[in-house]
Amino acid sequence: MSLAIYEAEDRVAVITMNRPESRNAMSPELSAALGEAFEQFDADDEVWVAILAGNGRVFCAGADLKAISEGRTAGIMHPEHGFGHFSRRQRAKPVIAAVDRPAVAGGFEMVLACDLVVASTEAVFGIPEVKRSLIASEGGVSRLPRRIPVNIAMEMALIGDTIDVHRAHSLGLVNVVCEPGQALAEARALAERIIANPPLAVRGARQALLDGLETTEAEAFKIATRAGQALFGTEDFKEGPRAFVEKRPPNWKSR
Repeated sequence: MSLAIYEAEDRVAVITMNRPESRNAMSPELSAALGEAFEQFDADDEVWVAILAGNGRVFCAGADLKAISEGRTAGIMHPEHGFGHFSRRQRAKPVIAAVDRPAVAGGFEMVLACDLVVASTEAVFGIPEVKRSLIASEGGVSRLPRRIPVNIAMEMALIGDTIDVHRAHSLGLVNVVCEPGQALAEARALAERIIANPPLAVRGARQALLDGLETTEAEAFKIATRAGQALFGTEDFKEGPRAFVEKRPPNWKSR
């Protein structure tokens, strides 16, 4: 069976890391399989949202240290897309993390690369790289302090201990907390709420929000205005008001 399982249904793709016997540690082979899965997701116009999950008792334990000791780090870290072909991947569509169990090191950095996070009460998060004389360079020391207070990010980076799902939720790292075994179902429910909206507007709002974070408030307003104007000539822009007037569900065309 593939190291990355890709399943698409009703506009939602589920991409599952499938090395349960190795705690989904990122090997060059798993990284390549994930790259293929995300290429498929990016290219499929019929799929609007993806869910990233992990099979087994761990979402992802980070890099496969055995592969690193064998000198195969390059296969784990793609020069453009980063850890697991995902941590630095440029994409237009939203991705939801479904975290049922621990997500640490590179696994947590993959979660940080997602747009929304659903996690069960058995999930924990952390960047323990410092304990192995490493740096969490795929989002741990760059994205994390942009998401939570800097002193808390510093605590996680310098000590390397994990935090539980409740603290992660209180810090804003997790959108939905659920019972064990329910992360994927809850992530699907969240995806259904997203795909009820027109995909071009979703993608435009996502990109405008991310781009706006990197600049001043005044420039962020300009970015948002341009994103809105880009929708004016689309079929979906006309369909929204028409469906409202006709009192029917909209039929989004993604064009």
